Amino acid sequence: MTTSRRLPLQLALLAATLTLCGISNAQTKEVTFAHQDMLVPLRLVMESGEVEKATGYKINWRMFSGGGDVIRAMASGDVQMGETGSSPLTAAASQGQDIKLFWISADIANAEALIARNASGINSMKDLAGKKVATPFVSTAHYQLMAGMKMDGVDPKSVNVMNMRPPEIAAAWERGDIDATFIWDPVLSKIKGTGKTIATSGSIGKRGAPTFEGIVVNAKWAAANEPFMIAFVKALNRANEEYKATGKSWTPDSPQTKAMAKWTKADPKDVGAAMSLYTFPTMAEQVSPTWLGGGAAKAMAGTAAFLKEQGRVQEVKPDYGAYVTTVYVDKAMSSK
Repeated sequence: MTTSRRLPLQLALLAATLTLCGISNAQTKEVTFAHQDMLVPLRLVMESGEVEKATGYKINWRMFSGGGDVIRAMASGDVQMGETGSSPLTAAASQGQDIKLFWISADIANAEALIARNASGINSMKDLAGKKVATPFVSTAHYQLMAGMKMDGVDPKSVNVMNMRPPEIAAAWERGDIDATFIWDPVLSKIKGTGKTIATSGSIGKRGAPTFEGIVVNAKWAAANEPFMIAFVKALNRANEEYKATGKSWTPDSPQTKAMAKWTKADPKDVGAAMSLYTFPTMAEQVSPTWLGGGAAKAMAGTAAFLKEQGRVQEVKPDYGAYVTTVYVDKAMSSK
């Protein structure tokens, strides 16, 4: 083959190689995010597409039923980022999973609660003995259910604590299969009308077992995609600010309410009341000693001691601060 005939072939191969490189590079600008059904301002970010527009990344939003499922998906490498409660997060950190908590999406406050069915005869924690109580295992709700029983001297072996995901709890409640549940919205709103609130995450938290919802990321992925992380934090803060400024005036027909309902499967008429049960820390509060600046790691240490007692983790780490970072919030604040 002459040089002149080889040249087009070489150019074609070069073009194909460059195309493949371009595809490969484009594919690296992709992230899978595991979300749940909590009613938090992150849903506004998901609906707006603002992070995708700002960064050029493709975000695959995948819904999971609980934090334990999110953590397992992250451990498998299928998911780079996700939202989870402090209990599943602590379990993952205790097992040495390479993750970082970089944003507190909500102080759970009163957004999770122990609800007893009307006519179940349950009026306090002590009345749970001999009853069927459902909650998603290793969730913040499970942690607080067990912590609350311990505080009130209830023998956990005397209670039939059942492991169910939120949709299963809603169905079991409808059928009358369970006496009580410790759960969050949207299920919480659905069952409150036929039940009685025995305790909330806020009431148990004040007694020494605080919980929170957080957003975590694979540590290596975050370090390699820092501009994305900073843009994501800025969007989270914008959504929080929007809720603080206008949330009280949202109606079931407001676009924000519709977005929240779309991504969580909640009834639009329940969104406002459910969101009011949470508190959403500002950027300054995120990095303060209350949260990423120390409080989150402290809460994780307390949770880890409980999880070990329950046989859910083998060891308690000497310092959970290694699994918490303020880097991305700090950089987002300094680059406003």
